[in-house]
Amino acid sequence: MDTNAPDAALPPTIRAFLAAHAARQVDAAARAFSSSPTSPPVVVDDGHTYRGTEEVRHFLRDAGGQYTYTTELVGAERVDDTRWVAVNRIEGDFPGKVAELRFRFTLVDDRIAELVIAP
Repeated sequence: MDTNAPDAALPPTIRAFLAAHAARQVDAAARAFSSSPTSPPVVVDDGHTYRGTEEVRHFLRDAGGQYTYTTELVGAERVDDTRWVAVNRIEGDFPGKVAELRFRFTLVDDRIAELVIAP
């Protein structure tokens, strides 16, 4: 895992998504996802799966909304030609106060087709 300038290991689509998601800019974050009707985007977070554009927008709008927190990208790596992992340190007023979450991305045609968020 690259910890020296971790964002350099990520493609622009993922960097843009992470910045928009951290700033809670739903429309900008949603633009990073695939909009293909034959291959709708998928997000898996906290035991829930969100499929399709509307469910992904719901996730982006509501995820962590009950808490105040900051996000710091602390690691990133390219897995292969379509998959990347970004590790974010989250600090805030949620139970536990600090967490490191792995954001596993799959890109198709330079858009996020799948995002799995896990500890």
